[in-house]
Amino acid sequence: MKRVLVVVAIIAAAAVTAWGASPQEVARLGKDLNYAGAEKAGNKDGTIPAWDGKDVPLPGWSLGKYRSDFWKYKDEKPLFSIDASNVDKYKDRLSLGQVQMTKQTKGYRMDVYPSHRNAGYPDWIEANIRKNAGGAAKLSKDGTDLLDAVLPGIPFPIPQNGSEIIWNFLMRYKGTGTEWPRTTTSVSPRPGSTEWLDPSGPQTVMHPWGKKGSTSPNQAGNVIYCIDFAYDTPAALAGQRIFICDFTNKDRETYFYFPGQRRVRRLPVYAYDAPQIGFENQYPLDTAWVFLGRPDRFDWKIVGKKELYVPYNSFGMYDFRKKLHDVLQLKHLANDSRRYELHRVWVVEAIVKKGMRQTMPRRVFYFDEDTYLALVADVYDAKGGLWRLEEGYPIPIWELGGTFDHYPFVSYDLLTGRYVCDQSTIGTGKDLRYHIDTNDPRFKMSWFTPENLRSVSER
Repeated sequence: MKRVLVVVAIIAAAAVTAWGASPQEVARLGKDLNYAGAEKAGNKDGTIPAWDGKDVPLPGWSLGKYRSDFWKYKDEKPLFSIDASNVDKYKDRLSLGQVQMTKQTKGYRMDVYPSHRNAGYPDWIEANIRKNAGGAAKLSKDGTDLLDAVLPGIPFPIPQNGSEIIWNFLMRYKGTGTEWPRTTTSVSPRPGSTEWLDPSGPQTVMHPWGKKGSTSPNQAGNVIYCIDFAYDTPAALAGQRIFICDFTNKDRETYFYFPGQRRVRRLPVYAYDAPQIGFENQYPLDTAWVFLGRPDRFDWKIVGKKELYVPYNSFGMYDFRKKLHDVLQLKHLANDSRRYELHRVWVVEAIVKKGMRQTMPRRVFYFDEDTYLALVADVYDAKGGLWRLEEGYPIPIWELGGTFDHYPFVSYDLLTGRYVCDQSTIGTGKDLRYHIDTNDPRFKMSWFTPENLRSVSER
């Protein structure tokens, strides 16, 4: 019996990745390292500044007002611009996808502004991060499951491998939920056409572990997030509605309501690189937010750190007052709606695991050192060719205590010239809203049942 118990104990220990920064490393958090584990100091030539603490708005901001009007650096001008004529000069600080996009797309330009490192967290989240750094956060041995952590807070502020970085991104603090009164999922026209795909409707995203305090994945139902999106245009999609829940330790659950059938159907394979319904195979599910879903089909490897021109303080991608296609132009997002800054990023390569199928078997992600946001990704096809460039557009979320987040993103197909832009509020007339603690039923697990999907869809 003793021998059996020893074997069981060994197996159990092998199933968990041992992690925990040394006491000396933990002591650095809040000193020479910020609470994301990033070096507070700037770079040697001063083009990346020292970390400057938590961003706060100018007086007068409240929810519903255009955020950029209340940003203290709103009047800055670009330092310089990168276009096809000079991109080779800056290629060492660009991803391969950024270089290719700039060279091949007429009129495309990257305006580079002064860099600001102003992402932070409320004090109570910093306390959670310190506990994670001391060993509270645990992954399965293969890195596919988040077994434990103190949430909300960065699970692995001093990451040792790529799996820890992608979990930092997936579990980034976003409050208990986010609400779009309306958002448009846009796919640019086919070559030779001017006809856009612009389905739209209301959306919410729920994070049950985002409430103030300390919560474990298990206490939050092992949910990463649950998404509720309802189409109200165009007529061909109006009435369709989808619930998606991703988990820290098991496969996705997806339910789709089809109004023509008046039925809810479970879609067990609607995950990973499966194309989203209604978008002409242009929108793989796991390209949303630069990466969406469980990371279990990839091996994640840290390549190193790099200084890169990345989207940052990208308020122009949240300008709900503008018309949709003044920003979403035929071949690219409007140049003056994107803002780039020089930041240090983690370079992480994701390679599909042996025996797994993936139409995009290799991706190179660039994660911001201060937020772990996936700001840029180069995506490769099955033949090893560069296929897509993806970018996420972050801003400070003042109502959450200074943290940064990005929902709007773009995925450029470098082969066909088409692109997808999703999760913005451009053209809607209303800003998105981050909820902190709320009793709204839309931000509870009981909302995301097939029975409720049918009920709310047939009202």
